[in-house]
Amino acid sequence: MELHGYVAEGYGKVADAFAANFAERDELGAGFALHVGGELVVDLHAGAADRDGTAWSDRTLQLVFSTTKGVAAICVGMLRDRGLVDLDEAVSTYWPEFAAHGKGQLTVGQLMSHQAGIPAYDADLSFDEVMAVAPVTEALADQVPLWVPGTAHGYHALTYGWLVGELVRRVDGRRINAFLQDEVCGPLGAEFWMGLPEEHDHRVARLQPAPLPSDPAELQRMIERAGPGTLGGRALFLDGMFAPGAEHNFNERAVRATEMPGANGITNARSLSRIYAATVTEVDGVRLLTDDTVDAMRAERVRGPDACLLDETRFGSGFWLDNSTAPMLGPGAFGHPGAGGSLGYADPETGVGYGYLMNQMGNGIAGDPRTLALNDAVRACLG
Repeated sequence: MELHGYVAEGYGKVADAFAANFAERDELGAGFALHVGGELVVDLHAGAADRDGTAWSDRTLQLVFSTTKGVAAICVGMLRDRGLVDLDEAVSTYWPEFAAHGKGQLTVGQLMSHQAGIPAYDADLSFDEVMAVAPVTEALADQVPLWVPGTAHGYHALTYGWLVGELVRRVDGRRINAFLQDEVCGPLGAEFWMGLPEEHDHRVARLQPAPLPSDPAELQRMIERAGPGTLGGRALFLDGMFAPGAEHNFNERAVRATEMPGANGITNARSLSRIYAATVTEVDGVRLLTDDTVDAMRAERVRGPDACLLDETRFGSGFWLDNSTAPMLGPGAFGHPGAGGSLGYADPETGVGYGYLMNQMGNGIAGDPRTLALNDAVRACLG
């Protein structure tokens, strides 16, 4: 496998791990980038953007599923730095309609750590209504929580994004993708969309579905977690709308074009790494978050069995924190994995910004073997 891109002196082990993902871990096409202290030290891509063999280039983009959530959290963090959002303030202070059915006391921090009790909704919305966004946010505001808000946590796989996106709109006046372009991507020269312009659609690598687990016990666990009728299935697949084999999927233009801040972010590894790097250090003079906000948002809010995913999860405010289901560089790292294997994070202790994405989806809930290998290589290079 021929690798393309750049590797700084001392980071050869990262290139070796990236190459080994193709040789040993069924990689099809992928990109990986690493910033250290604000400097780009690795920027690699290789493989194919589709099953027809189209080469993955330095202009290839990839949909990264829930890795989107961390970038949405960065937007909220920037509003906190500006004094416009308080993590301990009630969501209903900014979004009055959200107070319906006992949700009035839920704080922003609780909302962002999957404690709202609305990982799914009961409204009967069509695909077109979901793509329009406003019907979903209205349904969520009017939804009766599935548990008492703040008493448990369960992964709001898709609803998280619409909830946070509406919070940003209520506070700032701009939709979250507009805020992202104006305040993050523009200053950093990064590419990341939560609603991809049509002129870039041809650049997006096609997602390849994950194979079913060959281990019967692992397959049974998957069914228990996300099978029909489970809370996990409702949350992950929006009551079947995006279930495997359904009419709609994340390769289609309509899903790439809508604003789905929990799942449809489209970017490249260099931009993902650059955005995270700028949360913990300056990148070409741009710093996105203060140290105080980084510490506030990476502070652990929940840890334990997840009501939707069943396994243990650990969340700060919008960020997935380092644990066995999504290992990062160290215990202080914060970021977010995405379905199938993508991962973006920052590690304040080492000044690292990390971005990995791919088109061949894996099927595990625990740390993807490709990112585990890259994490180990980065750790070895940093010493």
